[in-house]
Amino acid sequence: MTAARVLPALLVVALLLAVGARALRPAPAETREALYLFGTLVEIEIRGVPEAQARAAIAGLGRDLQQMHRDWHAWRPGMLGRLNAAIAAGQPMTVDPALAALLAEGQRLSCLSEGLFDPAVGGLVAAWGFHADTPPEGAAPPEDAVIDALLAARPRMADLRIAGTEVRSVNPAVQLDLGAYAKGAALDLAADRLQGAGIRDAVLNAGGGVQVIGRHGARPWRVAIRDPFAWGVVGTVSLRPGEALHSSGNYERFFDMGGVRFSHLLDPRSGRPVQGIVSASVLADQGALADAAATALAVAGPEDWPRIAAMMGVTAALMITDDGAILATPAMMARLESAPGGFPAPVKVVALPAPLPASPCPGP
Repeated sequence: MTAARVLPALLVVALLLAVGARALRPAPAETREALYLFGTLVEIEIRGVPEAQARAAIAGLGRDLQQMHRDWHAWRPGMLGRLNAAIAAGQPMTVDPALAALLAEGQRLSCLSEGLFDPAVGGLVAAWGFHADTPPEGAAPPEDAVIDALLAARPRMADLRIAGTEVRSVNPAVQLDLGAYAKGAALDLAADRLQGAGIRDAVLNAGGGVQVIGRHGARPWRVAIRDPFAWGVVGTVSLRPGEALHSSGNYERFFDMGGVRFSHLLDPRSGRPVQGIVSASVLADQGALADAAATALAVAGPEDWPRIAAMMGVTAALMITDDGAILATPAMMARLESAPGGFPAPVKVVALPAPLPASPCPGP
């Protein structure tokens, strides 16, 4: 799972209370909690309900998230680890409905991205040393022969066969690592479960991803996109109820060797860390989509990301290249507010291709 090495990519910006007569009114109840899951802190803030109700909802959600963490972790004992062992042995395995649904969604998103997002390349993740919850220390790139052998086996999400809750693979080289979208999917489920517990206004912040329910009082929840080159932000976005904003970049998990940064963002085509894009942020109505698309667009690179965004149904995206250029879709630019002092560089608005025909990829 992804580990937060430095300041989270997305920060919930504190909103100032109104002054004057409003300041005399009791502030809405706020309850906050932080859990360590998926290799990062998951911060939960609930507003507008009594603390006892909020604490009960958070306790139930914490148990759910802990179960997801155990079941979806690729390199610790758990359901996904057992599934990877079964795939390597050429055997089918029955998983729980949540994992089966997560894998089916991963298969769909991988297809839409033309394989640029592909959770089946867990073998590559391990070869690079990014399979632990903490960044690798003293790591070195794997030998070319190791990468070439892994690429020759061509593991893909398309190799999975999912029938109900039974999962198998026609390719034993598939090793699943769900870190590129597990947080987004977990926050989707978490938001649903909080709403089921009667929570109407809340924010969930998990490292590079934020999911919101309702509003922050009279105003929307406001989220900042961090500057990958400096201790600051590129700009802020006010999230509408139910929206998610996820960022992925080479500042999250990496190791340096010989003055070269090797990021955890791996290109399934080359087996090596992505080049050209240092940060990708995606705004969407689903956390799993936003999380997966942020990875896919970073892999697509400075030239091809608009086409992949259109393929995945993403309209609001912001990209930062390794030379500091900021690129935004029209939909993202319409939502983006500059930080004090303005944007760190001029923002180039990049139109997406025309709507594409219906995809042959599996349905949701």
